[in-house]
Amino acid sequence: MLHLAQDQAADRLLSENPLALVVGMVLDQQIPLEWAFRGPSELARRLGGTLDAATLAGMDPEELAGIFAEKPSLHRYPASMSKRVQALAVEVADTYGGDVANVWNGVGTGKELLARVKALPGFGDQKARIFVALLGKQLGVRPKGWTEASTPYGERGSYRSVADIVDDASLAKVRDFKKAMKAAAKTSQ
Repeated sequence: MLHLAQDQAADRLLSENPLALVVGMVLDQQIPLEWAFRGPSELARRLGGTLDAATLAGMDPEELAGIFAEKPSLHRYPASMSKRVQALAVEVADTYGGDVANVWNGVGTGKELLARVKALPGFGDQKARIFVALLGKQLGVRPKGWTEASTPYGERGSYRSVADIVDDASLAKVRDFKKAMKAAAKTSQ
């Protein structure tokens, strides 16, 4: 089971529902990662217990923004993130038959997988590489060249991102790495 939300029910949803995991990745910016990865579980609760691409894609954008903004909000920027999540859902519904796992199911190479993930709304190059590393390291999605496609996040034992979080100790290592990177960036300015 994934260990990203630091909440057993939320982590179970991330492990069982690929859309929840991808939504968590989209939300994982400018907020603590636990908050981001608990977001899909709370969103599912607010939507009546389910989380699927067709429902999200078909919602009135203002209604979805309101759901994101309910206290406690699902993100620091609920309006913009609701738009990103809905755009993601539309892409999944239109391009992948409503099943986000089709992004990686049957993919031939890591390069192709990276390109597919990068094409999803809410995923830039770095986030896409992190997600490819997460798929490979924790979910067994390892097409030929996945490690190279996810560089540097696919490196074994790198503790650079959510791809490496499997327990409290690895979470602490990832946090230490990110702290060190921020400190290094500050000193180079």
